Parts: sequence; C-alpha cells; structure tokens
Amino acid sequence: MTQRFVVGLVGVGRIGAMHAQNLVELKELFAERGIELELRITDVAREHALKICEQVQARYIPSAAELFVQGLDACIITTGTATHEELIRQAVAHGVPVFCEKPLTLDSESSAQLVDDLADSGARVQLGFQRRFDPGYLEARRRFRGGELGWLHTVRSITADQFPPPVEFLARSGGLFRDCAVHDFDILRWLTGREVIEVYACGSNNGDPAIGAVGDVDSGVALLTFDDGLTATVHVTRYNGAGHDVRLELQGSRASVMVGLDDSYATASAEPGYTRTAHPHETFMERFDRAYRQELVAFIEFALGARENPCTPAEALAAALIADAAQESLETGQAVRVGQQPVVKRD
Repeated sequence: MTQRFVVGLVGVGRIGAMHAQNLVELKELFAERGIELELRITDVAREHALKICEQVQARYIPSAAELFVQGLDACIITTGTATHEELIRQAVAHGVPVFCEKPLTLDSESSAQLVDDLADSGARVQLGFQRRFDPGYLEARRRFRGGELGWLHTVRSITADQFPPPVEFLARSGGLFRDCAVHDFDILRWLTGREVIEVYACGSNNGDPAIGAVGDVDSGVALLTFDDGLTATVHVTRYNGAGHDVRLELQGSRASVMVGLDDSYATASAEPGYTRTAHPHETFMERFDRAYRQELVAFIEFALGARENPCTPAEALAAALIADAAQESLETGQAVRVGQQPVVKRD
C-alpha cells in the first residue's frame, strides 16, 4: 500500500529551486519504498514560484500560513535568514517536521533561545549542513573515528569560491566566517567529535573594494583550538580563479587522508613532468550535488521517524558560535574564547 507524503517548500530561490528538483529526482527512490512524495510550494515571488511549480509538477500555495494548515508531513525552509525563526515556529506549532537552511536566526542570542524552545517542545528540526552527507567527508570521519589515522597532528580545511556573491548579499551576510567558513566549523566538530574552545582569525581584502566597504574581507584564515589541544586551520576565500575548491586534509600519527582530492581538485602541480586531467567545479551546488540529495533523503527519513536527527539546531548553534568568535577575532586582532564573545546582530 502506498503512503502519501506531502512536503511543503517555502522559498524557491537558487537553493529552494535546487531542493525542488532534487525532490523530483527522489520520487522514484521513495516510490520503491511505498512512499509517494507530493510537493507544494510557496514564495512571495508568485510568478517565479509558478514557473518552478510547472517545472517540477508541484502545487502552488499563496502563503506560508496557508501551506502549514494543509496537513503537511514535512516542510523545507529556504527563505532569507530574517524569516527563518518565524517560519520554523509556525511549522512547529502545526506539528510539522522542519528542514531549514542555515543559519537558524540572524544572531546567536536569538538562536540560543530558539534552540531552548525547540528542545522543550520536542520539535523535529534539522539544519542544512550538506557536507555531512558528502561521501568524502563521511569516509574521512569513518577512518578517523575507526582509529586508522591515529591521533591528528595537522588539520587543514579549505573553502574557496571561484567568484564572490553580489556585494548586496555580503552586506547582510554577517561576514566571511559566518556566511562561508561556518560549514568548515561544523564539519570539523562533526568529524572530530571535539569542541572548539578558542579562535584566532585574520583576513584581507585584495579583490573588489566594495567588499571592504561593506565591512567584509574576501579571504581569511582561522586557527581553531579544540578542547583536547588539537589545532586546525580553516582557509576561506571568495576569489579562487581555478574553480570552486572545497577540501579537508587530516594528517595523523598513523596515516593521512584528504577529502576533495579527485578530478575536481582545482590546483595544478608544479612538479616537472606531472600532468593530470582536471575538471574543477564552478559552484558549491556542483561540488555537493550528491550530498544535497542525500541530505533530503535523510530529512524525509527523519520526518518519518526512521532515523535520528542528522543535524540538530543545537549543533548549528555551536558552529555559529565558532563563527562569531572568528568574526570577533578578525575585528579585534585577539584570540577569542568561543561562547564568550559579544553577539553581533545582523541586518
């Protein structure tokens, strides 16, 4: 007997449209499990939303309020950050399991309050950190947790965009460490199972002067200290002309492993006589294409009660607090203890 499973999608900008298409591609997978996925979409940009609905054969709903009262089985939120908290609270009030793209709210203070409220209510809310579903990161975690690498002495994480997003976005993003490096901070906590206790960060702005004019940097590095003494570096940039490059290097006392060392590796070798075929990605959506689909599979399974929450609101808050510390360190030039820095409200 087939079970109908209704998914509401709030917001169909670039990320939302990708999720809509991925849900279409997952219909066959879930049909084999006896589950019929049905998609309903809402967005304030009505004409655009109608076009997406036509492409993915979804039903358009005029507002989020109307969407939540229709008996959804799950809801995906991909709107602007300023709307996340209210939409999460609405969905939870209707008993709907939620997937929300990061971050939870505009600042860590309000995120902390929301995390507490969600914990008290027993709500089912998953946050979007897609690297947790990438095959390379999963394998690196397995090798480390299984003891194959021994103890770690060197950890390097790199997130290098090929080109920056619009300056208008950067003006309200909260800065390079909150917008971009937060994915590195999350994956390092998730992979090592340790907490970051201190951050020292610095950055530069040698690209578009407009990025500096809105108070951001286009490249930066953060030195993280974990609670067991392990240190790690996180390098981020908006200007990697060779292509979108996301990597993680773990060097241990027994062995080493690198995530992202494949044909998409956007770096050339300077060694004489060495050649390879390179096919670098242009954006994060290509780099994590498979991971985004697996993330939705996990969410639907979570909403069905078939698995534990793969990324809780509390974990998203932990990554955000590291990003806050990095931003504070960037601005002050001092090392900052995580969780003790001022909370900076974003527009």
